[in-house]
Amino acid sequence: MMMMKGTRQESFSSSGKTYRFRGIIPIVSVPLLLIISLVLFLMPYSTQADHQDIIVNRRTSPSHRSTGTAKTKSYVVIFDAGSSGSRVHVYCLDDSLNLVPINGRDLELFAHKEPGLSAYASDPHQAAESLQSLLEQAENVIPQELRSKTPVRVGATAGLRQLGGDASDRILQAVRDFLKEKSGLESKPEWVTVLDGTQEGAFQWVTINYLLGNLGKKYSKTVGVVDLGGGSVQMAYAISEKNAAKAPKLSDGKDTYVKELFLKGTKYYLYVHSYLNYGLLAARAEILKAAKSSGNPCILTGYHGSYKYGGAVYNVSTSPSGSNMNRCRRVAFKALKVNETCSHLKCTFGGIWNGGGGDGQKNLFVASFFFDRAAEAGFVNPSLPTAKVRPMDFEEAAIRACKTKLKDAKSTYPRVEEDNLPYICMDLVYQFTLLVDGFGLDPWQEITLVKQVKYGNSLVEAAWPLGSAIEVASSSS
Repeated sequence: MMMMKGTRQESFSSSGKTYRFRGIIPIVSVPLLLIISLVLFLMPYSTQADHQDIIVNRRTSPSHRSTGTAKTKSYVVIFDAGSSGSRVHVYCLDDSLNLVPINGRDLELFAHKEPGLSAYASDPHQAAESLQSLLEQAENVIPQELRSKTPVRVGATAGLRQLGGDASDRILQAVRDFLKEKSGLESKPEWVTVLDGTQEGAFQWVTINYLLGNLGKKYSKTVGVVDLGGGSVQMAYAISEKNAAKAPKLSDGKDTYVKELFLKGTKYYLYVHSYLNYGLLAARAEILKAAKSSGNPCILTGYHGSYKYGGAVYNVSTSPSGSNMNRCRRVAFKALKVNETCSHLKCTFGGIWNGGGGDGQKNLFVASFFFDRAAEAGFVNPSLPTAKVRPMDFEEAAIRACKTKLKDAKSTYPRVEEDNLPYICMDLVYQFTLLVDGFGLDPWQEITLVKQVKYGNSLVEAAWPLGSAIEVASSSS
């Protein structure tokens, strides 16, 4: 089973099907009885074979690593082509799907660069060439003799989803051609595609729970995930079978909000939804459109300019009375469409079913731009992999930011890039509003901001590509 659209079978598609990580059984020359025992060990739930669930019946926690027995190693290269930049992840997994060191020390190669592929909408060739340095770094850590057998996948996210016309298709084709001509890795056209938002959310949930050692435990022992990207935001958490049975159909009538996953002998019902246009960079455009006055109360006092996103250009200027947290919050609330008609028992925002809540949502890991802005605003140490915060921390930071004038912003927020300074008030207000009004969290609820997760003695990026890599490795034969 492949990760991307257009492969033999989609891993997490919007069709509502369930999926399977197929186990890999090493072929060894041993007596038949031993082979049968090994099969039974690796596939203890083989009677579930008709469910088409995602299956990972491997030992996946660091404590289960081999102690002296040689294991087959395989490499996987995943490009995360996001709206704000391109990133490459290289993983090495053994035949039990444990992460093993790539260079004797690190469990992952991670490198990134800006801008993302969507910034080259008018020049697909340049978009593909922008991946050159990342590709070189990936290939350099893979043994020469294994490169031709190492799959490379490219998953584009919300940035390409939002491009108009055929720009997205032309960029994807240019990337396929680039990999075929320039890469020594194994590449196939169907492995380069736009990742569906629910795929992204589900892979992220698998990644974090894999790294925490939660897979195989009951759903109440797993953690929920909120991932705020540039173009979209995903929420994913495991729910009870009872709540899963109540899942409404989406508007197209073909899909539900729930994906069935079969991981390490345990069946999970995963609520997952992707909100396109509500990633941090896309939300700026929504907030600018929602403010119909001559200025925007979310823009730092003293700024007049423009904002480009998704092929559109927006005039940007602060309100005549300056930036203000409370007035900005009202605009963000409007942009989120929190009061949209809810035809279900309970909704998040925009009339979207919230999954019913439950134990799988109580412990939330919140990733990507949430961590970045918290670090830039000064209430999270950027050198730490995780941090415990409350939604209220974003509000308190927003109050301070909205009182800051543009001329003082650089000295007040030295970690914020120049282009982002006018929007620091807006970003923090939006993040607080998204958590509290959008997703309905208690302002005082403790959540975990996550950038990396400790796995064994190493830190691994808390990003969806690892979930994808696990699928790739488990579907290999």
